[in-house]
Amino acid sequence: QVQLVESGGDSVQAGGSLTLSCVASEHTPKGDCMAWFRQAPGKEREGVAATVIDGGMPWYADSVEGRFTISQGHAGSAVYLQLNSLKPEDTAMYYCAVGPWRPGFGCRNRDSYNSWGQGTQVTISS
Repeated sequence: QVQLVESGGDSVQAGGSLTLSCVASEHTPKGDCMAWFRQAPGKEREGVAATVIDGGMPWYADSVEGRFTISQGHAGSAVYLQLNSLKPEDTAMYYCAVGPWRPGFGCRNRDSYNSWGQGTQVTISS
């Protein structure tokens, strides 16, 4: 199972920016999904952004569309998340994940992901 290590979380003020990185221990196969999820205290883990390795349009949650950008490293070796115009409600532990693309769900089904990182904390103050 691929190992994922996230980094880049920090405490910043509202309106600021961060870049999160996730490095995989092995290349993610073409056509599989790499994604970012987040979980705030007392809330369920939710999808933030996802991308298909070497193809397809990325997917974004409505709450981050236009503010966050997901990008890939070479041959599925890493995935990045650029966070701009941060809001206090973006405060959460951010996790990256890898899993297969599913017909009918694409990269949006949380249950499809079978490898998860340990998370990196993002805290936004107002």
